[in-house]
Amino acid sequence: MSGQEGAPATVGEASQDGDTTYVEPIEVALPVVAEEPESDEPVSVLRGQSLTKVYKKRRVVAEVDIQVEQGEIVALLGPNGAGKTTTFYMLVGLIGPDGGKVFLDDAELTSVPMYRRARMGVGYLAQEPSVFRRLTVADNVMSILETLPLTRKERAARLDELLDELSIAHLRGAKAFSLSGGERRRLEITRALVQRPKFMLLDEPFAGIDPIALHDIQEIVAQLKTRGIGVIISDHSVEQTLEIVDRAYIMYEGEIRVSGTVSDLVWSDEVAELYLGPSLTERMRSRYAPPGA
Repeated sequence: MSGQEGAPATVGEASQDGDTTYVEPIEVALPVVAEEPESDEPVSVLRGQSLTKVYKKRRVVAEVDIQVEQGEIVALLGPNGAGKTTTFYMLVGLIGPDGGKVFLDDAELTSVPMYRRARMGVGYLAQEPSVFRRLTVADNVMSILETLPLTRKERAARLDELLDELSIAHLRGAKAFSLSGGERRRLEITRALVQRPKFMLLDEPFAGIDPIALHDIQEIVAQLKTRGIGVIISDHSVEQTLEIVDRAYIMYEGEIRVSGTVSDLVWSDEVAELYLGPSLTERMRSRYAPPGA
């Protein structure tokens, strides 16, 4: 990202109200992030409707409704075994639902294979490494570019553009196996952006990276929003995920139990009991004011 300072942005500063500490806004200068040009095209919506999946007579996902619009970041959170990954897989087409439907706007995707969903604008970043370890960074990106109807000159220009945007141009000749966790994640996101997706589903994007790289990946995910991309994140790094999302869904035992803004979730006693626990709830409530406060 550029080091140039832009307009002031709002961040939190602690204030005291009785026995409770809340976060109140102050203004700081943040780096400028170039936004995509405004478009007259309507905002697209990716949604799952009453999604259900049964394994060995057990409903691991039960009547789940979830949606994301272009230009927003949504989290899908919950304890292990809640059904998050299965829900992800149904949205991107890795598995089919036993009930319910998937839509991209008015087009039903339920029976559409994953590769066709990708062409329609639904991208997926798996938790597992998804790069060619023996190829260079540039060749990893070019391997995707070569699937598009572009001339050699257009592919080369697009490669340079993507490497610059994701700040990995200096690594273009490095083999993928030599990259750090954060660098590899940048490369994976770069590859996912080749087809200009409308939506990206990120499964554990913060896994296996150090704290500094984690902050970098947070910024990259936030930039996806400025591009007009709708993002769904599922990650066990709860605090880091909630820092960048607009709203979230909490899954428990295959169902969406609570959904809303970050403040809605942090101040929900049900979320505290089912997912966050007392220590994390206390810490999060010290940072976020109650809804409507």
